[in-house]
Amino acid sequence: MVLGMSLSTLTTMHVVLSLIGIASGALVLRDMLRSRQAAGLTAVFLLTTLATSVTGFLFPSTRVGLGHVTGGLSLVVLLPTLMALYQYRLAGPWRSLYAAGATAALYLNVLIGVAQAFAKSATLQALAPPYMVTQLMVLAIFVVLGFLAVRRFRPCRPALTHIRLPSAPV
Repeated sequence: MVLGMSLSTLTTMHVVLSLIGIASGALVLRDMLRSRQAAGLTAVFLLTTLATSVTGFLFPSTRVGLGHVTGGLSLVVLLPTLMALYQYRLAGPWRSLYAAGATAALYLNVLIGVAQAFAKSATLQALAPPYMVTQLMVLAIFVVLGFLAVRRFRPCRPALTHIRLPSAPV
């Protein structure tokens, strides 16, 4: 039992959070490449990715594994990414930091997904390129996508021209 949940329930919750994080993250990355931002979808991505990283540490373990290292890196990446978006509102260099951080957080989630897929699927092991080749290909794809996201992501801010300030009394 972990936090009152069976290990099976924790595993299911962790996997569901991870899959939602990957799916929503892919859509957020697509939007960044189009210089768009969906606030609700972005919040879902960041929240589920954060929750995935945190719940990964709840599994009983006697050694530090790839999941622990990746989860720790994800938390380190998510802190400035969340600050860039919610505290600094993507102003100045925070826009690039957000785009790079969101892409890196998605990559780290996918990295573990690929590792789990190889660990649990004999068919994938037989048909896919070797594990390290696959991970290097995934990394290369995310490096290119991250570079493009940083260059292209310039979300429009609503124009403030329609706001009228009250005039000063004479």
